[in-house]
Amino acid sequence: MRLTKIYKRDGSVVPFDQKKIIQALYKAIAEVAQPNMDLAEQLSDKVIDILENHFPKTIPTVEEIQDIIERVLVGEGHKKVFKAYIIYRQKRKELREKKVRGEVENIPYKTIWQSLVWSLNHQVETIDKLNKYVKDKTLPKLVKAVEAAYEQELIDLCYGIKDRIKEIKLFIICGPSSSGKTTTTERLTKKLEKRGVSFVKLNIDNYFYDTKDNIEDEYGDHDFEGPYALDLPLINQHFEELLKGKTIEVPRYNFETGTRDKKTDKLSKRPEQIILIDSHFGIYPKLTEAVPSNQKYIIYLETLCQLRYKNGQFVRWTDIRMIRRMIRDAQFRAYDPIKTVGHWHYVRQGELKNIIPYIASADHVFNTFLAYELPILKSHIFKFFPKIVKTYQKDSGRQDAYVRAQRVYNLLKQIQTWSDDRIVPKNSILREFIG
Repeated sequence: MRLTKIYKRDGSVVPFDQKKIIQALYKAIAEVAQPNMDLAEQLSDKVIDILENHFPKTIPTVEEIQDIIERVLVGEGHKKVFKAYIIYRQKRKELREKKVRGEVENIPYKTIWQSLVWSLNHQVETIDKLNKYVKDKTLPKLVKAVEAAYEQELIDLCYGIKDRIKEIKLFIICGPSSSGKTTTTERLTKKLEKRGVSFVKLNIDNYFYDTKDNIEDEYGDHDFEGPYALDLPLINQHFEELLKGKTIEVPRYNFETGTRDKKTDKLSKRPEQIILIDSHFGIYPKLTEAVPSNQKYIIYLETLCQLRYKNGQFVRWTDIRMIRRMIRDAQFRAYDPIKTVGHWHYVRQGELKNIIPYIASADHVFNTFLAYELPILKSHIFKFFPKIVKTYQKDSGRQDAYVRAQRVYNLLKQIQTWSDDRIVPKNSILREFIG
């Protein structure tokens, strides 16, 4: 068996145990028919076959395995068992949440709860209720409420930072791909600068190694979604030198050629200035290990979507971010959305391994999901999905991408479209993606 390890939801890597798949299938079968261990084992073997022979040669996540189980059940005609398995999966989720609620965990329950309460108060906690805003043509009203809440969160955050501002030497805004770092960084730092805080920005993207030095898979895709794609020793050397008052030579990275230019840019900081970085991996300890923990302030961003399907399941946060990135890649990076979906397993692997395990170290968790965004995002990307689904359905080696594409396609099918982007403010996070 090639499959030996999996990623848990907290980012940790554990040994793979097929018995757990068999057990879950056995319980689902028993809910709708006579218990049948032989059938459970046969179905689990089909799941393993897909994971080992039609999946990227990377460590899968628990969620990816569960998605494959659902696909096998539907494909083999066990629709009743499929429904029972979904219920089983939801109950396991609720059990996990009850178990860890109130403890220090990698899941920001307080922020999630606040987001859910906001959604309930504004009648936008389900897809049906979101669609009602579109049907009633009251989506602009929701946009104003969402953007006002985001602005207030920035203001509150400024007050929260004020008490620590004298000891902060490094200000970090981080979060997974397409979580809205650029806009949040710009708007927050402007507010802090008006309050007398001065920043000098270090662009971490300039520290990528040349693309040829990164891992390339059988599809010619490069894994640049981990901190190991960055020159960590040089980054930390430059942190030390800046804090000592020295001038550094910042490399210039050319994303078109995938190489560093020969020219560099000089950078120094005044004694009163705070170093600012916004990076996917700002929360990864080794990225900033040269700076003492008490001199860092970390803000973690995530699309903590609290939108539910009719069956009560929540829309996945990562799906929101993938939709955003697909649109941005297509509009601003000349990158085919098909490739974005295929590349997403690298994104998730990097997040699970190098971001999510460290969420508890953040000083503040900021929700960047916009309750109104899906109807607008759909108008930009929905037309691509039939081709994307068809492409990966035929690709026996990329069944992970097929499951992912089909799931997001099904989500967008349920969302009512809003085509007029003029209701989105020019300084909104959404402008990072739709232009």
